Amino acid sequence: MEEFLLIFRRDFNSKENQPSAEGLQNHLKQWQDWFAKLSEEDKLSRPIQRWDREGKIVKSKNQILNGPYVEIKEAIGGMIFIKASSYDEAAEIANGCPILELGGNVEIRKAVTPVEH
Repeated sequence: MEEFLLIFRRDFNSKENQPSAEGLQNHLKQWQDWFAKLSEEDKLSRPIQRWDREGKIVKSKNQILNGPYVEIKEAIGGMIFIKASSYDEAAEIANGCPILELGGNVEIRKAVTPVEH
């Protein structure tokens, strides 16, 4: 098994893209169920961790912007580390992510072994 990072992104700012209060409650339940399923299947390689929605982007020396990807209204909503045998399996796992139902996306990155010097 290899370790993959799943990064969850969506538009958290545009009012028309936000769920209602009831929709949000249902959506949070879907996240809890999805995380429980991943845990039961031993697919989580690290414990779930909450992340803030703020952030900074350093574009160059002395150019620091508030919030991730403000110009495209897309922000990182969270991330988890999973175990999978390949990118295909990681994509299959990501395909069940509740963020997709809110128009979001999941970026997948595989951990690589550092090059020894």
